[in-house]
Amino acid sequence: MSITIQNVSKHFGSFHAIDDVSLEIKTGSLVALLGPSGSGKSTLLRMIAGLEPPDSGHIYLIGEDATWQSVQERHIGFVFQHYALFKHMTIRKNIAFAMEIRKAPQNTISKRVDELLELVQLTGLGDRYPSQLSGGQRQRIALARALAVQPKVLLLDEPFGALDAKVRKELRSWLHKLHKEVNITTVFVTHDQEEAMEVADEIVVMNKGRVEQVGTPAEIYDKPATAFVMSFIGPVNVLPQSAGLFANNGTTAKNEGAAHSELVFLRPHDVEIQVKPGSGFATAKVSRIIHLGREIQTELLLDSGQTVTAFVSRDRFDFLQLQREQQVYVKPKNAMVFPAYSI
Repeated sequence: MSITIQNVSKHFGSFHAIDDVSLEIKTGSLVALLGPSGSGKSTLLRMIAGLEPPDSGHIYLIGEDATWQSVQERHIGFVFQHYALFKHMTIRKNIAFAMEIRKAPQNTISKRVDELLELVQLTGLGDRYPSQLSGGQRQRIALARALAVQPKVLLLDEPFGALDAKVRKELRSWLHKLHKEVNITTVFVTHDQEEAMEVADEIVVMNKGRVEQVGTPAEIYDKPATAFVMSFIGPVNVLPQSAGLFANNGTTAKNEGAAHSELVFLRPHDVEIQVKPGSGFATAKVSRIIHLGREIQTELLLDSGQTVTAFVSRDRFDFLQLQREQQVYVKPKNAMVFPAYSI
């Protein structure tokens, strides 16, 4: 089922939660609404679900205007951050609840529950209660319950936010595989950039109630449309043009003729380090070395007094034999320039 959001706005008093947003979500896609707190992502999700009415604009589901349809009429499955399972019911009863409300035949319900328990890889746990399951298992049951009535769209609001890092990582991979199996249009909200990059086919980056950019994870990371997107997606160095690192390096300027009001954005992975002078390289001193396992984070102090963070592989680090207070030579491999006022 495709979702079309057309010039939708939502205000809470003087606060513009959603400000004239238009968006197209393709049938069968897995889309992340990504942004910081207050960016409007959860409000937009709730409007798609019918839990919040827009002040203006329209929402279409498969070409049909659903702006004023009830939650029930939209046939949407919704998964909340905190599971919302019925504590007094068994897992089977939790999954079957919506089907029983709709008075589906008992044999149909039993068969569907068995199918869903197998789908979420929890076969054999149907007679347990939510308190007897781990957080990750409970979130899988919440997903199974949402899928029980075969919704046209699946919406998830920070589905892994209440779980620890290890479980979140496991469930990300699981959710991506699950989506391929059920092939249902899925939209999930997250403020976790890594989660969005790992799970989604497409990412909608939101900020202050507006859409900053829509694209694949690779497009969002490699070709950010705005300073906000580049600074929000992944680590980045933000430096003035006067930092002394960018002369004659082919830095791509977005707004020529306004260099005095521009900032340079440079990812730590795009800082080249060598121990001998070279054309286009600036001198710097290693001020800190942080071992992060598969890579090494180095903090470099430029002659201008600016600090640049660089990531290098373990092999490269061993080859360079970097040490604190060592003088090195650095050059940006790929940098982008945005107006200073656009952050």
